[in-house]
Amino acid sequence: MPSRDQVEEALRGVTHPAYGQSIVELGLVRDVSAANGHVSFQLQNTLPRRDSTEAVLAEAIASVQALDPGAQVDASLTSTARTNPAGSSGKGSIPGVRNVIPVASGKGGVGKSTASANLAVALAASGARVGLLDADVYGPSIPHIMGASEGPRHGGRGILPVRCHGIPLISTGFFIRRDQAVVWRGPMLAKMVEQLTGQVEWGELDYLVVDLPPGTGDVQLSLCQRLALTGAVIVTTPQPMAVNVAEKAIIMFQQLKTPLLGVVENMSYYESRSTGEREFIFGSGGAERISKRWRIPVLGKVPLATTVRETSDGGTPILLADPEAPAARSFSAIAAQLAVEVAKHNLKVEGESPLKINF
Repeated sequence: MPSRDQVEEALRGVTHPAYGQSIVELGLVRDVSAANGHVSFQLQNTLPRRDSTEAVLAEAIASVQALDPGAQVDASLTSTARTNPAGSSGKGSIPGVRNVIPVASGKGGVGKSTASANLAVALAASGARVGLLDADVYGPSIPHIMGASEGPRHGGRGILPVRCHGIPLISTGFFIRRDQAVVWRGPMLAKMVEQLTGQVEWGELDYLVVDLPPGTGDVQLSLCQRLALTGAVIVTTPQPMAVNVAEKAIIMFQQLKTPLLGVVENMSYYESRSTGEREFIFGSGGAERISKRWRIPVLGKVPLATTVRETSDGGTPILLADPEAPAARSFSAIAAQLAVEVAKHNLKVEGESPLKINF
């Protein structure tokens, strides 16, 4: 029968490919027991997709089995997105929502709303429960991008989100006439944030993606002060002007003690359909400059493509309209990396003992 140290060392030697760290160090191993020729444990899958973790589980079982071929090894895989531990701090949380992820740019016109919609769709397509909140009060475009044809309804305890492509959605655009300009002072904007986060029946969500307005104003301030956010995603284009303004959003989040999960470079390059040659219309290296200066990861880059604009205008995000398009594949890869960064952040903040072995 393996000793306690032997079991721990065997599991410690198994690396999760998505994180590049030991499953023990990541805190993914739970409920380990070893007695009377029987070893059992649980492996937590904190990512939307199970396939990579299923391979890790098989490797973990083999590692323990190698200690004693005669031992019976029972292991199970449990799937859940890790909840942001900061939700239990002084700031508030949304009931049933594990992680709130604002998407910001500082500057308008860089494709932040398109990125928000496609990231939500990509996370949902990989098996996560995802909601989408459009807090861009000045120019709400998420309902159009998602093809919303109806408005929200009142439920038993609050507002019922609209469901578009299977994703619950709330937008300020549902409550403001299209011919009405929003000229609101700070208290009104703060009240709007309170209602959209506290009076909506989101249900159980792994991720709530929040599309923020451009700038660093009252909406951002109210959201960061009201909720314990898991972390923000910054969207930029490559050129220095967009990067400079995106950095102002980064500074704002740092001042408000909101973690940063990574940067997305949109409209990164144009790729010719006929030759495959890439042209860097807006320059290059913007995301890398942000990553190096602020020490946040580059989640990925999305090419400039007419189909992204056409599908968004048509009410179907590119990831659903043409899943094999280069931009769609980019959004899928970015969403997968975002899920990894969320899990890494939550594991780091949680700070609990990673391995519990009971005999």
